[in-house]
Amino acid sequence: MSIEPQVSEERTARMALGMLIEPGCRELGVLVRSVGAVEALARVVGGFGITEQLAGAVRARLRAAGVQGSANVGEQVAEQMGERAEQLGARIVTAADAEWPVSFDDLVRASREGNMLRRDTDPPMCVWLRGPLELAETLERSVSVVGARAITGYGGYVASEFAFGLAERGWTIVSGGALGVDVTAHRGALIAGGKTVAVMACGIERAYPAANAAVLEQIGAEGLVVTEWAPNTLPHKTRFLTRNRVIAAASRGTVMVEAGSRSGARNTLGYARLLQRSAMVVPGPINSAMSVGCHIELRQPGTVLVTRPEEIIEEVGSVGELATPIQGAGRPEDALDPLQARILDAVHARRATSAEQIAAVAGVSGRDARRNLPLLEELGFVVSSVDGYRLRSHPRAELGEEAGR
Repeated sequence: MSIEPQVSEERTARMALGMLIEPGCRELGVLVRSVGAVEALARVVGGFGITEQLAGAVRARLRAAGVQGSANVGEQVAEQMGERAEQLGARIVTAADAEWPVSFDDLVRASREGNMLRRDTDPPMCVWLRGPLELAETLERSVSVVGARAITGYGGYVASEFAFGLAERGWTIVSGGALGVDVTAHRGALIAGGKTVAVMACGIERAYPAANAAVLEQIGAEGLVVTEWAPNTLPHKTRFLTRNRVIAAASRGTVMVEAGSRSGARNTLGYARLLQRSAMVVPGPINSAMSVGCHIELRQPGTVLVTRPEEIIEEVGSVGELATPIQGAGRPEDALDPLQARILDAVHARRATSAEQIAAVAGVSGRDARRNLPLLEELGFVVSSVDGYRLRSHPRAELGEEAGR
């Protein structure tokens, strides 16, 4: 789908700024919020009211784009972007469009952090999309699933099962299109016939990594491929870290399946916490190097341990979407009342003892023992003889209402 022929000045300016300046630029974000996108574009192109570092970066991008002078730069750049999008079967969305997810704007909160590790954290100026779904609507009910590239069989199983289960229940799966947990989660959602969104760190036309080309192509045909970077942009290492903030902002919460101590997935989970999204982690074996990062994150306040899709939905879903508690297999003695259970505990396994002896061991009255032991025998828990009562080797009782009397 091509962009609208008549675009607003705001939209045009945001498109141009998105191409001329590397995504997430905090200086640009502050400027746009202060004077608006149109005036911000005039300043960065004219080189006034901004740092020399930013001005130099813009000049380099203008030269690369073949744009001359400062007149109508926005229109020139937007026209180039529109033509390229049409060639690629993509579209461009900005905050001036109805399709823009307001959740992206929460990244303003992250931009206020002074930590250098939180560099490039401002909201996107624009995003390139490929796919039939509407972006804001698709992300309204979504969960990000992230983790290591070099996953174990355990991690692969969890990522696939969780994504399938969530997608089957109408949740969109957001991930980064990478090897390992990312692509496994995307596949799980696709197999379930659900929605999935791949947020990339390169140009919209690039299938990176190449090993995932078929899956990314399917996502582009059935779901959404999203990126902030213009076509022909290579996936540099720092761009993955910048991209992670969008994965965290896009959804209601982030689930980390498997991650080493230095995994980039921890970066994404950190953004989720910073944005006050749900930060969820799947535990793994304590001796697995691929779960070290998970266990470190589980020690962080507010992190939620999850072991099944229902628990994720309970965390990010609407009021009343609660996971059914996990219960162990029922045992016949579970239906006994406290007094009956106490008496049963006092019955010897191999040697018959009298009701009075059992009462003394249990700490109950002889009367209570004499009243309940015949019922325990009737229910199949004990057997009687002339010497008293002992436990039945294999209790056969299936307790009904009588056990509570």
